Amino acid sequence: MPDAPFDATLEAVSDETLARRIAFGGQGSTDAEQAELYRRFAPRVRLYGRRHLRSGAAADDLAQEVLLLTIERLRAGEVRRPEEIGSFILGTSRMMVQSERRMAWRREALAARFIDTTMQTAPSSMAALDARRVAACLRALAERDRLVVLLTFYADREAPRIAEDLGISPGAVRAIRHRAMARLRDCVQGQPTASRRSDDAGARP
Repeated sequence: MPDAPFDATLEAVSDETLARRIAFGGQGSTDAEQAELYRRFAPRVRLYGRRHLRSGAAADDLAQEVLLLTIERLRAGEVRRPEEIGSFILGTSRMMVQSERRMAWRREALAARFIDTTMQTAPSSMAALDARRVAACLRALAERDRLVVLLTFYADREAPRIAEDLGISPGAVRAIRHRAMARLRDCVQGQPTASRRSDDAGARP
């Protein structure tokens, strides 16, 4: 985001005017203004993200999400003071960082509860298999993949509950579970897999 061409004439426009143009420009008619808003504020949001999330990739995701949400709010008329658009963006960044921290703590708690205590025992649906081999194959999965598998088959949780726990969508849970189970099955059967790393890592459908 965004892919609109750079418009040098917008450099002289104030942040407030830019915000107002986006708010009143209509759907699809303010690509250049949106690109300029992103150009101005994305580096600041990334810097904030790196400082508080300790990850360049997470900071990039934060900038994308914050600016998309800001544009949506502007279009919906939900930014009451466009003259303070910078403060709105900073406040939104702070809120999203706090939310991500809460989800990270929750994921860590779930990992400590399920991964560490169940790696020596196969999920009940796999009881007929070699428990040690299953445990070894589970360890070979990415951490979030293991969590999804264990929460599904060991804790008997449905996709919506797992999605809430991990801060992702139910659709992402099902996709992760499908791939993780395919990799787990190949591992248990001694077949090579292309990659055991989750393709959804960092994704916020």
